[in-house]
Amino acid sequence: MSNNKIQTLKGFRDFLPEEAKKRAWLKSKMISVFEKWGYEPLETPTLEPLELFEGEIGEDEKLFFKFEDQGGRKVALRYDQTVPTCRVLGQYYNDLVFPFRRYQIQSAFRSEKPQKGRYREFVQADIDIFGIDSPLADAECIAISIDLYKSLGFKNVVALINNRDLLKSIPYPVIAAIDKLKKLGENGVLSEIESKGYTKNQANEYLQTVQNLKPDSALKTIFDYLEKSGFPNENYKYEPTLARSFSYSEGPIWEILIPEYAVKSLGGSVGGGERYDGMLERITGKKIAGTGIAFGFDRTLEAMEVCNLFPKFESTSKVLVTIFSSELLNQSIKIASTLRKNNINTELYPDKNTKLEKQLKYADRKQIPYVVIIGQDEIDKNYLTLKNLQTKEQRQVTIDKVCKLLQE
Repeated sequence: MSNNKIQTLKGFRDFLPEEAKKRAWLKSKMISVFEKWGYEPLETPTLEPLELFEGEIGEDEKLFFKFEDQGGRKVALRYDQTVPTCRVLGQYYNDLVFPFRRYQIQSAFRSEKPQKGRYREFVQADIDIFGIDSPLADAECIAISIDLYKSLGFKNVVALINNRDLLKSIPYPVIAAIDKLKKLGENGVLSEIESKGYTKNQANEYLQTVQNLKPDSALKTIFDYLEKSGFPNENYKYEPTLARSFSYSEGPIWEILIPEYAVKSLGGSVGGGERYDGMLERITGKKIAGTGIAFGFDRTLEAMEVCNLFPKFESTSKVLVTIFSSELLNQSIKIASTLRKNNINTELYPDKNTKLEKQLKYADRKQIPYVVIIGQDEIDKNYLTLKNLQTKEQRQVTIDKVCKLLQE
């Protein structure tokens, strides 16, 4: 087998147990916060009709993973979760209860150049509210965004907030350039605007216009909601140059920033949200208000690593039941079964011919805290040997006592 066959494709990743535990932990924490605010789960297929995404994303359509399936249909891997959810609302409109609050945590796929914090397959965690056109809905999504990262342990969380309605006089290509201000700087943004066919004076005028915008009534409503919800001023900030480059973005827009997460190409952003009523109407044919945010799951993981926020993960197994000899295999099987029936995560060593010393080393390497040893002496005296691998203490106890000890 060639080396290429035993490597992941560029931009795709494997997650070994230690990393997979972190991902499962983060997903669980996110779900806990989302459900605390009354949101329900939603899942959509990995493949969608290509035409669902075409014309809805903006400049990044070149990043679609698209192909023809065996039936000759043009399809695309899920680029994001917002567009498929719009399809869901149109398809199941009469089955949903509005306001409809949903969360979705699934993979998205983009054919972009892999780099730190950017992958071709990545997980997004979305929350959205549908059916409410009040800025209170936007405010709630922003509040959850702040609450989520505070709940994860981040000390510094900032929601940068703007309103795309304030940018209605600015052409979309200019908006897409201004959205890169933190990455490119003012001179870089001006150059990019000029590269799109605008004069130097026009570029300067557009940038100055945006930089001097003031909050409107919708933004004031959002800031008041956040204040009344108990979030201090340092957790949210008006940012007139925030543009959100998606062509469907409208109304209040925001990004969540973790200052300590100093990944240059991302500027510390771990998620972004907006209102997208127009796209909902285009896809569903119905006037449905929609607002929400997509959190970068992988970016959040990396930010947590930077800020050292993950707890120490123990082995998923509480105890290893050893096999003293092939003749005593049945006794070990019965003991392992009894422990599991008592809701104790239990491994049975899967080879009856492996020496006991090697089985103990296996448990130690996996950081399994306890092992059970069942030799002929234990069977004759109707007890088990329970060994604590951290303290090296050994105790001779009954199976009932083992269950009680390991349940504590």
